[in-house]
Amino acid sequence: MDHCNGKPGYLRNVLVRLCLFCVVIVGIRFAYVVTLKGETCDLGDFCFFSLPENLNVISGAGQLPESVSAIMTSEEAGKSAPAKPKNSKIPDLWADKDFQKSAQFYSSVFQDLIAEGFVDPNSKGLCVETPMGADVFALREIGVEDSIGIYKKGSKPLVITGKAVKQPFEDDTFDFVFSGGGMIDKSGKPGDFASEICRTLKPEGFLVVHTGSKDTYSLNSFLHLFNCCTLIKTRDIDGSSTIREIVMKKVVGDIYRVEETNKCNVPEDKMKLIKKAEPLIKEEPKKPWITLKKNAQSIKYLPSMVDISFKQRYVYVDVGSRSYGSSIVSWFKKQYPKQNKTFEIYAVEADKTFHGQYKEKKGVTLLPYAAWVRNETLSFEINQDPGHKDVLKGRGMGRIQPVESSGEAASEVDVIQGFDFAEWLKSAVSEKDYVVMKMDVEGTEFDLIPRLIETGAICLIDEVFLECHYNRWQKCCPGERSSKYQNTYGQCLDLFTSLRDSGVLVHQWW
Repeated sequence: MDHCNGKPGYLRNVLVRLCLFCVVIVGIRFAYVVTLKGETCDLGDFCFFSLPENLNVISGAGQLPESVSAIMTSEEAGKSAPAKPKNSKIPDLWADKDFQKSAQFYSSVFQDLIAEGFVDPNSKGLCVETPMGADVFALREIGVEDSIGIYKKGSKPLVITGKAVKQPFEDDTFDFVFSGGGMIDKSGKPGDFASEICRTLKPEGFLVVHTGSKDTYSLNSFLHLFNCCTLIKTRDIDGSSTIREIVMKKVVGDIYRVEETNKCNVPEDKMKLIKKAEPLIKEEPKKPWITLKKNAQSIKYLPSMVDISFKQRYVYVDVGSRSYGSSIVSWFKKQYPKQNKTFEIYAVEADKTFHGQYKEKKGVTLLPYAAWVRNETLSFEINQDPGHKDVLKGRGMGRIQPVESSGEAASEVDVIQGFDFAEWLKSAVSEKDYVVMKMDVEGTEFDLIPRLIETGAICLIDEVFLECHYNRWQKCCPGERSSKYQNTYGQCLDLFTSLRDSGVLVHQWW
């Protein structure tokens, strides 16, 4: 009897324990979904509650709008604004303190822009190169719901996959484009970056960029990249010494197109930079081979004074390059401050003895001709030191002149092709490029420099390193001058002075 009465009690205990176990499982699942994951439940989730759709993720920033969950599908990416799917999750990222801090910062920035009329709630907005989409989040939260971001790796629902230099959108798509975090400063292709924004931004639309660059030279370079836009304003963000905000408006046509003129339009800031350059050597040095080489140590390179980030290309032109190791390797690659930019190199060298050294040199294009004032056949005279064991090192610099004018005796005379260097330069580079030129042409600089000025090609060069050849004192014979060159040191000084007065940053080379 007692045995039978105990059976219902045993079953009751089992059922109670089973119920308690189920309650614990449900509790753990609920705690994980809501507390740890920080998101609502899917239909397939085993939980009883879901988070409210208007959860305020950013403290003090207002409620999270419904549109913050919008997703642009890959099929719609090039055609339309983000869609608004239901039951989307709130990513863990949005609760991250760094994300919230960034979103609050961008919210403040965008509210200022709304107050000034550069963006409004009806704008279709794009944030370029935004890894996590804090700026997109801020835009949507303050009411600009039709906004999306692009980055090489998407982070939905705020950011879709796309590149700044190849955007997945049609022309004239956005009313407002934003690029923060100094992303354009870091771009390896700032020209393509600017071109794509110009393509996808609507006429009369606004572009806002945050950059770490502060100098006027870089601002002018930036404006030339965005030739579709006109500058509206610049400012430092909240007095920050690190962030400059640039606001531009898209207009029809290239407003920064250089007019067909041979006169350089030198901005005032460029003249100020020239005044900061190392002083020219006024007195003729008694030992020029020592003085000029020592002077090179005091050269103030342009990239050491300004930010060159906003240039479309970076080009080094070595006129009279001789061997590959003469100045390209020994000086430019080792000492010139390139700011981590990759330069295209052009070596202009008429002496065929050195041509073989440039075969298969990556990033270097050899122009096996003589830089001259027009396209014509020239004589190329080489003075060889017969007592020098090293043929290349004993090979004197070559001088060029029209064939009919050649009459001086030389160790070797070649007939070569000269080309109009100024016209070539104008076809090879533009005002959007950063161009450095070294010129060592054995006296021909007195022909080439005036030609560069006459044609306006000199305006395309940002920095010049010029060796001027004159009847200097000879190393071998104190008190005697070389008869190799006819010009005087005074004429060389006049050449340097006139270049600087014209707005060309030129340095005395050796």
